[in-house]
Amino acid sequence: MNSTSTSDVIGRRVEVNGEHATVRFSGLVPPVAGLWLGVEWDNPERGKHDGSHEGTVYFKCRHPTAGSFIRPHKVNFGVDFLTAIKNRYVLEDEPKEEETEQIVIIGNKPVETIGFDSVIKQQSQLSKLQDVSLRNCAVNGAGDKGEIAKACPNIRSIDLSKNLLSSWEEVIDIADQLKHLEVLNLSENKLTSPSSSPSPTGTFPTLKVLVLNRTGVTWAEVLRCASGWPVLEKLYLESNNIIISERPTDVLQTVKLLDLSSNQLIDENQLFLIAYLPRLEQLILSDIGISSIHFPDAGIGCKTSMFPSLQYLVLNDNQIAQWSFMNELDKLQSLHALSCTRNPLTEGSKDAQTTRQFIIARIGQLRTLNKCAIEPEERRGAELDYRKAFGNEWKKAGGHQDPEKNRPNEEFLAAHPRYQALCLKYGAPEDGELKTQQPFLLKNQLLTLKIKYPNQHDQKVIEKQLPDSMTVQKVKGLLSRLLKVPVSELLLSYESPKMPGKEVELENDLQPLRFYSVENGDCLLVRW
Repeated sequence: MNSTSTSDVIGRRVEVNGEHATVRFSGLVPPVAGLWLGVEWDNPERGKHDGSHEGTVYFKCRHPTAGSFIRPHKVNFGVDFLTAIKNRYVLEDEPKEEETEQIVIIGNKPVETIGFDSVIKQQSQLSKLQDVSLRNCAVNGAGDKGEIAKACPNIRSIDLSKNLLSSWEEVIDIADQLKHLEVLNLSENKLTSPSSSPSPTGTFPTLKVLVLNRTGVTWAEVLRCASGWPVLEKLYLESNNIIISERPTDVLQTVKLLDLSSNQLIDENQLFLIAYLPRLEQLILSDIGISSIHFPDAGIGCKTSMFPSLQYLVLNDNQIAQWSFMNELDKLQSLHALSCTRNPLTEGSKDAQTTRQFIIARIGQLRTLNKCAIEPEERRGAELDYRKAFGNEWKKAGGHQDPEKNRPNEEFLAAHPRYQALCLKYGAPEDGELKTQQPFLLKNQLLTLKIKYPNQHDQKVIEKQLPDSMTVQKVKGLLSRLLKVPVSELLLSYESPKMPGKEVELENDLQPLRFYSVENGDCLLVRW
């Protein structure tokens, strides 16, 4: 049991053959003689019972098979922070050198020393450390007071994940000695709940990034400790079964990124409690089970006052199945980037490209979707296709090309809040656009296009029929053969009668003409 006495082991974190546990009992377990430790495993499948033996309850576990009795000599209680640092960064990283005798002057007396140079070298090495990883190194606390500050005062980033820290007080004892600490990862440490605020203002005066994934921390504990993180910018709270129970007041006001992934008990009403964090720019809500959202303070076409600074929202692996969810996201005044993969709405459709286009069309200020930039040409194509796709529904609901008669009903406007804005941007859809096409007939896929050469006045305007599925690269190949000009020298763009005076470049050779919303009657412009 190392040097730890049996009187102070209750609540301590331990490691046994690579598995972590918390000591819940120390004493005799009749009829077997000798001292036993009762432990609750982090992995409940590792245990055999719930803390009971032959009808006697020795300790309690959260899971019926999380408990075991173990002999003390089989348990590792870990090492202090500085010992772990030396094991990791001195003994492992430094090749052993032969010890040499050296004479140093102490006072007025010459003293012979052996290995003194290596001690100085080790101290110098530790003092230079800035980024430290002690993941799974069985760290159990700070050790002797002040020793960390003496040995490695310049540490700025520490990974202490999956260690044997058992309380916030132990973390503070370490952090208090690191005046430049900016990044701290405490994931997979089971830290006991502090009885009072363990983080007085200034305890972590320089901390900017704190990772508490899979620690079992509660929202109340986060708020209780947060006064000690006055400049915190990034907070990771993944997989803690968190319930957001109250609104942060006077804490977390500097946080720019908040990760609440895999906390399955969070719902939209709880999210509203964090909706007024003034600097929150990135919110990660993957795998929380959310299926709906509604901002009650904003009507159709209006912006919500909630999440005023939110620019990047991650909603992967949720239960989003309704387009109304995307309509609500358009109300976020600063949202520029969205990730929403592996949701019923995005996975249920066979046509992923159409789904992407509809999301782009519904969220007007979006610049990046699922980590792919939205170029102006893609947005234009998406909005025109969306306008066309729901044009007949718009007409049936009371939509009309004449602005004086254009009064779609509330049901349509609720389902398509941006449709009227798109009609103002591109014009109302014409009847010819809304005719139902039969996509399997080639004639319905052919575009009749004029081809002009703005820089070649001797070339006559010609007319060609091209499939809308034809890529820009193949169009260039056709024109190269026709004009006897190398493909590499050709530059293509087009103009549409619907958008007079505007020219759209066909920049991506791999995209089909329909990607750029090229339509019948449009004019291809060819330059070289």
